[in-house]
Amino acid sequence: MRVDRSFAEKANPSYPHHLLSKLTQPNIMIRESPEDFLATLKSHVPDPKQPLAAIRQDLSAFYAGMQEQTVMGSDHHIEGVSIANGLRGIWVSLPESLTERVVLFFHGGCFTTGSTDSHLGLCIRLARASRARVFSVDYRLAPEHTFPVAVEDAVSAYRFLLSRGYGPHHIVPVGISAGGNLVLSLLISARDYGIPLPLAAVCMSPVTDMLFPGESMEKNRGRDWLTPEQLHAIRTVYLAGRDVRDPLASPVHARLAGLPRLYVQAGTHELLVSDIGAFVDKARWAGVPVQAEIWEGMYHAWQLFAEQVPEGQEAIVQAGAFIESVLSR
Repeated sequence: MRVDRSFAEKANPSYPHHLLSKLTQPNIMIRESPEDFLATLKSHVPDPKQPLAAIRQDLSAFYAGMQEQTVMGSDHHIEGVSIANGLRGIWVSLPESLTERVVLFFHGGCFTTGSTDSHLGLCIRLARASRARVFSVDYRLAPEHTFPVAVEDAVSAYRFLLSRGYGPHHIVPVGISAGGNLVLSLLISARDYGIPLPLAAVCMSPVTDMLFPGESMEKNRGRDWLTPEQLHAIRTVYLAGRDVRDPLASPVHARLAGLPRLYVQAGTHELLVSDIGAFVDKARWAGVPVQAEIWEGMYHAWQLFAEQVPEGQEAIVQAGAFIESVLSR
């Protein structure tokens, strides 16, 4: 169930719940209930003592398996391109994708894992929902490449699209989890560098504060498949001693005035929901137009598991409608 209201209202128990609207569920196979599938996700959280190469391989295979029906059942086209200095982007398009519309996509994975391959099903669903081509960036990962390399890769990917003739009004950056953090860091960097900004951006379960100070970190322990320990490890592996309050690492600590319109999705059971709420509130105070949605009962990055959780597809459809409304102007 999707809830359109401010994060402050969410915390108010007197909020009139009769205003909550149930979205129509798509006709997809549900393997498990969201609660049962949460147990599946928890069972696949990697042992941090494993070698990183094994963790990456296991997670990639698991995520790919969760999206297999989408990938196998779609008429999609993939084309890899070189951006710069070994950085690669992958075009994902469908027959209905309009060539002038681009979703610039950044995958999740705590800045240490993940790729286009492990998020291909999500890319396909985003392309279908927005009738756009998806340009997914395989940014460099930590610990081999620590902060701010991934941010630099995000900026390079955006510059690449601009240099190929795509106007900023034809590009919508979209990111999930760590990728949502990169979307915000890209916007802040582009504003500061004087690079023309896109009209809007989409963040799904974004990491907004590397201090992770929100009360939901403990309140939602066990209700999310992530653990506080996993999130805190980002500071060690990704930041590698850099300032956790650096605006490009923790966008909540950035100057946010002048950023374009934002569309943010978060789940009530996420460890990060309080931090995301703090960012949304600060952005609004800075004059940034923010459309924020809180999805009841949803955990971190549920959009990635649209084959198992119907709310995942609902969220993608909503994000796609937002993207299409921006790109059709």
